[in-house]
Formats: sequence, C-alpha cells, structure tokens
Amino acid sequence: MRIGIDIGGMSVKIGLVEGQSIAAKSVIKIDRGRQTAYDLIEHVSNTVTALLYENGVKPGACEGIGIACPGTVDDQRGIVVYSNNLGWENVAILETMRARMAVTTPMALANDADAAALGEVLYGAAKGKGSAVLLTLGTGVGSGVIMNRKIFSGFLRGGCEVGHMAIARNGRLCTCGRRGCLEMYASATVLMEHARALAADNPQSLLCVLSGGKLSDIDGKVIFEARRRNDASAELVVDEYLENLSIGIANIVNIFRPEIVILGGGVSAQKEYLTDELQRRVAGKCFGGTHGQTPPIVTAELGNDAGIIGAAYLI
Repeated sequence: MRIGIDIGGMSVKIGLVEGQSIAAKSVIKIDRGRQTAYDLIEHVSNTVTALLYENGVKPGACEGIGIACPGTVDDQRGIVVYSNNLGWENVAILETMRARMAVTTPMALANDADAAALGEVLYGAAKGKGSAVLLTLGTGVGSGVIMNRKIFSGFLRGGCEVGHMAIARNGRLCTCGRRGCLEMYASATVLMEHARALAADNPQSLLCVLSGGKLSDIDGKVIFEARRRNDASAELVVDEYLENLSIGIANIVNIFRPEIVILGGGVSAQKEYLTDELQRRVAGKCFGGTHGQTPPIVTAELGNDAGIIGAAYLI
C-alpha cells in the first residue's frame, strides 16, 4: 500500500493506493484565508494517519508517501519553493510531515503535473510507454515530462515548464512576465475568453444560443458543440486554438521526441474530436516532415486520480 497526496488550489485529495486502484480516499478543503501552510500540512498528516488506521494499514507497512503540489518545488530538499495557487513560499513540506506523523516511511515531493504524467505512464493513457509528455489544458498550460518511466525535471529546480515556451515573438503578456508563452494561446482560459469576446460581437452566434445568452457560461463544451454545428464564430475560435496548440506540440516533439503526447484538463474531454485534427496539424510541423515520425496524441485516462496515483509512485 502507498499514499498519494494531490494538493490543488481548492482542495487536497489523499488516496490509499494499491496497484492502479485507489482503495480509499479523503478530500480536505483548503481555506487560504484561515489556514497557514503548516496548518494545512498538519491537517493532511492527521488525515493520512487516520486513513491508514481506518483501513487497517500500519504506518510502518506503508511503502511510501508521495506529494504532488502545484508550483516550483525542490524535490531534493522536499521544499515547495513557490506556489502562487497556494500562496506558499519556501515551505518545508516533507520535513514537517515527517515530524507531524513521527514515521520513517519514505516520502517524496513532485510538481503536480509531473506526478500526473507519471500516473498516466504507469497506469493510464501511456501505459507501457517509456517516454511521454503530458499537457494539462486548464487555467494555464501545465506539463510533465517522463523519460525512461521516470520524471524528467532537468538539472535546475523548476522542472520542465513547456507551457512557458514562447510561440509568438512579442506576443501576449503571460502571468510569468514573458510574452508569447504557449499558455497564453493554448489554455482553456484563453479559449473561453476568445469565444466570449466573439459571442459578444455576434449575438446571433450559436455560442450565445447554446449558453442561453449568458457569456460567462460559454465553456469548452459549448464552444466545440457550436463548432460541430458549423457556427462561424466557433469555427474561428477553435481553428485558431488548434493551430496554436499544434505549434506548441510540434515544438515539444522536436525537442523531446516522446513516444506519446497526452492531453489533460477540461479541453481533453473532446477526445478524438480534438486529437484527430491536432494529429494532422502536428504532422506537418515536426522536423523531418514525411521522413520523420509523429507520436500519437491522446487524451488522459486517469482524470482527477492521475495526481494521486502518480504521487503514490514517486518513491
């Protein structure tokens, strides 16, 4: 048995993992207004202890405890260097958990997207593959790179943030401070912002009809459904989105040459409707052209459990 802990912006998911199955799970809501980082870590530590006890697992029998956390992490020292989502800076999470739980169980820390990528390689969409790149298309564009079935985070802390490679010179200003980052062209946030802007200018669009005239309800599902019905505004939005995303994926393929590219996040719910067209676009952009190889582009399979399962196997 292993413990996988997936820390998000709103909650912490904790799972007791055996093989590819989550035998038991607990969820803790995060209250940033009232909880310090160390308050939350104590709550997590107590919940892990309770989860083990409730399922008849002695702490010493637990093979490992892994933690997936958003932001910049120092996996060697077990420190969350900076997490904007949590408002954390230089939080010694592993040391604190060991002290709170008073156990010698091996513990490890990784960025949340890295852990999710590992989960998909071990038991999800990339099962049986040795190398893969995961892109999470959500509020931003997160990424995890797996080489030889292990997380590849480079040799400097911060990991592989492919969402922050520039695909447009002097492009849109990103939250990271640079311009033209892939995140500013391929996140779900940008997709919805573009659609809402066009819908406001074209009230007859299916984007407005399918959302009941409420622009804030225009999400990925509405956008892609309108495009399926040949709505001009939706076609323009999706075409630009897919073209920008295909540029980013082609760059990733040219750099890492992975066996497979996995797409996660809300947009990935479109499955083959998304990946089939991306596959065609990426094939025309990769180095070598018809003489080269393009890896399959697929959608993630583990959903919200990827981070828990991946974290459990960080040891």
